[in-house]
Amino acid sequence: MTDDRKHPYTKGKLTIDNLSQALFIVNRHAKTAPNPKFLYKLKHESLKKLIEEGKAKKIGLHFSQNPRNSKQQSDVLVECGHYTFHIPPTKSDFAELPHLGKLDGSVRNPKTSLSLSQAKSVLQAYTGIKEIEQPPSSTPKNRPYQKPIFKKLGERYT
Repeated sequence: MTDDRKHPYTKGKLTIDNLSQALFIVNRHAKTAPNPKFLYKLKHESLKKLIEEGKAKKIGLHFSQNPRNSKQQSDVLVECGHYTFHIPPTKSDFAELPHLGKLDGSVRNPKTSLSLSQAKSVLQAYTGIKEIEQPPSSTPKNRPYQKPIFKKLGERYT
């Protein structure tokens, strides 16, 4: 089997369905990622570009399920293909979009089988955003081993 048939998402086939599935996977992984900043940026920039191109549209505002500082907060509901996503609102969104109230928990996005690396490569190809490799922080592996010092009971560490 050729690589093109195995991974139809990476070979220039940036359809609305492929992009929305990739967005779904990136969004799902961003919620539990140890460093989700890049994944959320990729999601937000992809949705922004899709909206500008008319391939996705803003539906309305929802009350956020996780408001910051216990305040009421709204998110913009965006429809892209068969999927819906939330993004932070702009000031104009409050004036232009209807408020839909509380999020309906029964509405779910369809399942998809796409790996995170494939999803990221699809969205990176679409937006042109590249992930910058973070230099490894000083982890215990990088520090030289220091032998523990055990003192007798009652002695001080000086």
